[in-house]
Amino acid sequence: MADLSTGLEALTSEPPGYLKGKRVGLLVNQASVDRNLVHAKELMGRVPQLELAALFGPQHGFLGTEQANMIETGHETDPELGIPIYSLYRETRTPTEEMLADIDAVVVDLQDVGTRVYTFASTLTGFMEEAGEAGILVAVLDRPNPVGGEALEGNLLEPGAKSFVGLHPIPMRHGLTLGELARMIAGPFGVSCELEVVAMKGWEREMGFHDTALPWVAPSPNLPSPETCLLYAGFVILEATNISEGRGTTLPFHLFGAPWLRQAETLEAINRRGLEGVAFRTTSFRPTFDKWAGEVCRGFQVHVKDPATFRPLECALVALKEVMNLHPEEFRWAGPPYEYDYERMPIDLIMGRVGFLDAFEDCPDPRELAASWKEELSGFQGLREPFLIY
Repeated sequence: MADLSTGLEALTSEPPGYLKGKRVGLLVNQASVDRNLVHAKELMGRVPQLELAALFGPQHGFLGTEQANMIETGHETDPELGIPIYSLYRETRTPTEEMLADIDAVVVDLQDVGTRVYTFASTLTGFMEEAGEAGILVAVLDRPNPVGGEALEGNLLEPGAKSFVGLHPIPMRHGLTLGELARMIAGPFGVSCELEVVAMKGWEREMGFHDTALPWVAPSPNLPSPETCLLYAGFVILEATNISEGRGTTLPFHLFGAPWLRQAETLEAINRRGLEGVAFRTTSFRPTFDKWAGEVCRGFQVHVKDPATFRPLECALVALKEVMNLHPEEFRWAGPPYEYDYERMPIDLIMGRVGFLDAFEDCPDPRELAASWKEELSGFQGLREPFLIY
């Protein structure tokens, strides 16, 4: 196992001079802990000559209690410190002038999951924009990318598909840590602010999360394990359909299905595609909430056999295509709203491409789409190179 320390551990063991005497805001959630599971709020409170003045929570809330999709989290007061806890997932998803009035710097410690549509990067971007306007320093404490830092997958987001689930021209699986992404946001993505990234020690790009020896704390309710993060990088697309992605079960993103799905025919069709590093097991499940709540869904559990060769987005697109082909009467695309967008189709927002729905329906083999993105990925690989830390 690696001898690894996170940005949080690095900062609190050797506090930087740029925070000395500062009133500090913390953008954190329940997963912002050290290897001993001590929370950043407590650890930062021990740093001398630093005053915690405000706390901020991303989507799912400061305590990580809220489910997905436009469930507004209210502002609160921290019962121990008596300072405000501001939600950045409600009528405003960026900090207001009032929220920033009493702080000189903000420290960000969020466990990202390596997928473009996960909204922590959008929250960070909005904070960097507003902090830059207010002259407030932003310090990002880095953490591992739980799905690794090497593999890239998907198309780059187009400008016309910008939304809260994608602001920057990066692929679905981008291979960056949040600190590296912050460097790109303040670089080629054009956000001007005073930025410091506190790097990890001991992390290498090829590492899976199990190689880090760090405890996994779910950054949101439906990502209970690092393997779920890997599956999420593909099967998140099912949010844009009437197929359950396993929300409301104990295996979100490991399971997918619907009451009308014909398992034997679908399994045979998927297996004919020869996907690598994965196996599908027929199963049934009954979601307790979300799509098909209370109904028995017939479908599959996705078993990752080899994370090195498994391509979650390609896998999910193939599975979706076969379900669509075999169930033309039952299958439906979900319509808006989706993550505070009331006009565009959710699948276009998730895939970061206006008109993706039509292109996908017209393409007989999704692997042809995946192959067409190779040039984009190669360009992104070169673009990100100067901003890599590890």
